[in-house]
Amino acid sequence: IRDEESGYNKNLFCIPKHYEEDLETVFIPHGLILDRTERLARDIMQDIGSHHIVALCVLKGGYKFFADLLDHIKALNQNGDKSVPITVDFVRIKSYC
Repeated sequence: IRDEESGYNKNLFCIPKHYEEDLETVFIPHGLILDRTERLARDIMQDIGSHHIVALCVLKGGYKFFADLLDHIKALNQNGDKSVPITVDFVRIKSYC
């Protein structure tokens, strides 16, 4: 996001009541994030070829993105020409130092 980016007016979105007073604008809409996540899944499937995928999620902060990305990868895996095995695992990090 460029420094001069003004974002989107929050009135264009359904904002939960408890965030209304704290939010000025929306910089990245949820739909755009989902679109980029789907594109990332397509790129991974294209780059990985027929190799086994080992997906590792760092817990607490990354679970939602991880789940969305895996959903897109699984959909591509089921609807594509080839089926690639996927192993999923999780790690918890005590500190981000």
